[in-house]
Amino acid sequence: MKALTVYQPWASLIMIGAKPYEFRRWDYRVRVPQLEGQRIVIHASARPIKPAEIEDIIARMRDRISSLHAELAMPLLERVRNAHKCRGVVELSAGLGTAILGTPKSVSALFNSPADSDRIDHHMWAWPLTDVRPFDLPFHIQGSQGFWNNAYPVATHKL
Repeated sequence: MKALTVYQPWASLIMIGAKPYEFRRWDYRVRVPQLEGQRIVIHASARPIKPAEIEDIIARMRDRISSLHAELAMPLLERVRNAHKCRGVVELSAGLGTAILGTPKSVSALFNSPADSDRIDHHMWAWPLTDVRPFDLPFHIQGSQGFWNNAYPVATHKL
């Protein structure tokens, strides 16, 4: 099964249903068209969360310039913000669960202002993530940028 590495807290926001889209600068169908409609593993990167990013995400939700579902995202983001150096709340370098990868759409065609972070711009693609299924227990595994082959036996988890 293919896996996609996503920075935290965004990977956990996907798992709780607060982040319905993953934003990237490219349409994945150009490189891996067979993934459309397929289940993928959502992998949290090893990169530590930056406190300034959490503040930025919260500010964007308060200003209503975010595609996040604020009612789902805020409790997690506040727990992360209140943790010492934003650590210990969400898993890093771990497979968190799976989702179905939908048809990518141009950000400018979907939203007036979808920004979940300062990296979002009108040249980006929104990859819908549906039927999100968190694993019973996250599993630690090193990932890679882009899509990569997940060596963990995902079938041992309830999907």
